[in-house]
Amino acid sequence: MHLRAFKTQMDVFIVGAGPAGLACAIACALKGLTVHVADAIEPPIDKACGEGLLPAALEALAALGLDPIHDLNTNEAHPLHGIRFFSDDGAIAEATFSRPARGIRRTILHQFLLDRAISLGVHLHWKQSVQQIESTPQSVLVRTNRETFHTRYLVGADGPRSRVANWAGLTREVLRSRRIGLRQHYAISPWSNFVEVYWSNDGQAYVTPVSPTQACVAFVANEKIPPPAEALTNFPALARHLAQAQPIGSARGSITLGRTLHRVTKDNIALIGDASGSVDAITGEGLALTFRQATALATALHTNNLATYRQAHRRIQHLPTIMSRALLLMDSHPALRDRIITLFERHPSLFCHLLQIHIGNTPLRNTQPHPSLEPNYTR
Repeated sequence: MHLRAFKTQMDVFIVGAGPAGLACAIACALKGLTVHVADAIEPPIDKACGEGLLPAALEALAALGLDPIHDLNTNEAHPLHGIRFFSDDGAIAEATFSRPARGIRRTILHQFLLDRAISLGVHLHWKQSVQQIESTPQSVLVRTNRETFHTRYLVGADGPRSRVANWAGLTREVLRSRRIGLRQHYAISPWSNFVEVYWSNDGQAYVTPVSPTQACVAFVANEKIPPPAEALTNFPALARHLAQAQPIGSARGSITLGRTLHRVTKDNIALIGDASGSVDAITGEGLALTFRQATALATALHTNNLATYRQAHRRIQHLPTIMSRALLLMDSHPALRDRIITLFERHPSLFCHLLQIHIGNTPLRNTQPHPSLEPNYTR
């Protein structure tokens, strides 16, 4: 079979130009590596998500030279001050962030990352789907539908059904949860600067203000979600806020998984983002994990030591996995959920304390039980 000529050998070839692939490309370029990225589609690239960048995500972006707070105008993002829980029995609990956070449309975030990658000299190949890879201990041959590339390292940033993971034999996993998400934007001036989470027996609805005139609502449930207008009937308090709001665009669905891979590297192939495992969207930390993985992977590629990435990946996933499992318990046990939100309402400092753990301000191992959770012994 006739082979097309190889492209000039590069340091890193990344499959997938979503946030994971672009963040990895940026981090690698900052290390002086030559980077190429291929994607089967072309921008704008969108995906259903809650569209909140919590403090850990902004700090991870800062390590990539990105600052949404100062580099985006006020119409492209919205400040987030904390998280507010609403139970279906009327309890309301809130906790504030001690560091900045932002709501931002996924398409705007993608363009933000893309512009940074281009400015660093990352080579982008649109409408190119990878058809085959051939790996040796020294390099990887990558064939797309258009070209053939020769690279020292191959990175799979191609989502939970990663073809790179399949080719590399990195598909052994522990699947902890599988739920369905549906996102809809609404034209409305946000009534709050908080991420609001409405809980019901039919799942959750997350509201994130993403601009002065727009809010993102993401529904997540165990079963198929009806159209947004019908889904809102499960969340009466939220439905009242949105009674006069007009939907923007069409609803977009996705699957949210809680999964851990047995391995995320093999020889000179590595996985990142959802291709490397994920936590349920209930944590709101998916993008933060991706950006932190990007910095860790770039360091490992720069030093030719993927073992350090495997270790960093486990460390990065550890706490969000624990928090995800705890929050999913609230989802599956309504009585427990209502009691917890009521407890948070009565003891705001407890909710704030747990939020600080969740966003990485307070190490889990250094925490002490809150007084409201300590046994009450009587003599």
